[in-house]
Amino acid sequence: MSVAFRREGDDEHMEPKFELPIPAGPNWVTVRGLRLTREKVAALEAVDCDAMAEEDAKKHKRVLRYWRTRLATAELRPVAAGDVVAFGCRVTYRLNGRDKMVAIVGDDEADPADGRISFSAPLARAIMDAAVGEMIDFAGKADAVEILAIALIDEE
Repeated sequence: MSVAFRREGDDEHMEPKFELPIPAGPNWVTVRGLRLTREKVAALEAVDCDAMAEEDAKKHKRVLRYWRTRLATAELRPVAAGDVVAFGCRVTYRLNGRDKMVAIVGDDEADPADGRISFSAPLARAIMDAAVGEMIDFAGKADAVEILAIALIDEE
């Protein structure tokens, strides 16, 4: 009989389970980001995996490995000077005639809906090192972003 018609079991045909992808580049964190990562690891470690179904336990352990890795590689960044846009700053800017505000934080702390973008996001990369009043090229448009204000993030 041909090997193509042989069926050993369903396990060999299942999709492989990979580790959660780690963002490329450094793992910069704010004080708040480091605290949130520690809290996440503690909460995940407190869960009893023995009471879970096997697949749920595997998924939980995969998530725990991700967060342990993120905690182990976390680089707490020094407080920015605040004179130019940098990691750990809250920036008010004008784009397409609308004033907006974002905080530049680490990858795991980023939440665009809450006004927090990763330092690796295209907008953050474009406005890094800009001063108040400076016009920045963005998304293929010259002078698309104007920096209106820079403040330090002062939250723990």
